[in-house]
Amino acid sequence: MKKLVLLMIALLVLAGCAAKSGVVSNGPDTYLVTRQAKTNLANLDNLKAKALQEATEYCLSQNKNIRVVNSSVSQPDVFGNLPKAAVEFMCLEKTDVE
Repeated sequence: MKKLVLLMIALLVLAGCAAKSGVVSNGPDTYLVTRQAKTNLANLDNLKAKALQEATEYCLSQNKNIRVVNSSVSQPDVFGNLPKAAVEFMCLEKTDVE
């Protein structure tokens, strides 16, 4: 019983962890950030928020504004695919209106 409790605690701790891609170039002035959970228990909204936060920080580090081009989340499925969030974005000059 003690081992089962320890296993459950370990799974809950891992549920909050996620793999991240970092910022990846996805075309001219366009970038992509992804986050993938390590378990099926992850919160999709949190994954997407963390990806968006990373994208925003990337643009701010260049003294630019972020423009989200696309964002998506993928539910876990029976084939073993884990929850995933992706944010495609551009970093625009502060003087750009679009």
